[in-house]
Amino acid sequence: MIIDTHHHLWNYNPVEFDWIDDEMVTIRRSFLPADLQATLANTEVEGVVTVQARQSLEETDWLLKLASENDFMKGVVGWVPLADANIQQVLEGYKSNPWLKGVRHVVQGEPDPEFILGKEFNKGISLLKNYDLVYDILIFEHQLPNTIRFVDQHPEQQFVVDHIAKPKIKINELAPWAKNIQELAKRENVSCKISGMVTEADYKLWTEEQLKPYFETVLEAFGPSRLLYGSDWPVCLVATSYSNWLDLVKKTISKFTEEEQEMILCKNAQSIYNI
Repeated sequence: MIIDTHHHLWNYNPVEFDWIDDEMVTIRRSFLPADLQATLANTEVEGVVTVQARQSLEETDWLLKLASENDFMKGVVGWVPLADANIQQVLEGYKSNPWLKGVRHVVQGEPDPEFILGKEFNKGISLLKNYDLVYDILIFEHQLPNTIRFVDQHPEQQFVVDHIAKPKIKINELAPWAKNIQELAKRENVSCKISGMVTEADYKLWTEEQLKPYFETVLEAFGPSRLLYGSDWPVCLVATSYSNWLDLVKKTISKFTEEEQEMILCKNAQSIYNI
């Protein structure tokens, strides 16, 4: 059994999904549960964690509704207004929902480099552990130093780094990402999704060999007990197929024991996201 800890669903419209540029034209359409089920039909993936693509409570509610209607959707990482004064009231409203497993904010899109260290934002983060909610960290690699400072403020909060913190794979740049991700990994409350790598490379020209040093860095830094498989479907489709990415991850982690591989592909997801 495999659990995919990172994928998206959306009803496409050009305003809310303006980040889907001309290079990504292949995903400029709606992707709904039936589309994902069809994609997973010939794989070992039996469960998924659905991650927000829009920063609105409407999006969170929509994903939770879909999860309640589709057994293979095991959890949702939604969005809530973490920096708002009424955040506790918002979280109370979701307290009894069994599908909300975590939240995230698109920190990578914030123009303020100090956003992740903001007082009100961190007040909201400090509440999440009271609701057994994971916080997914979505950043670019240059935001890692401030992210380390951010994580150090919340030693009891479970964090998961999305897309290995988006290193500059396209230009084969390892430093300073490698040093910073290794430093972040020293925090035992931080795990990492093996996801989103091909879209940080050249969509058409990336190679397995090019990805190898990035894989090796996170495999060593986090180890099998704190790594999770994620597809980043349908975004990954601009650079590869679902099955190709899954096969590449399985091939890459084959150096681990069967038990360790099972942790990465399923068990860590179950324990971290309380599935």
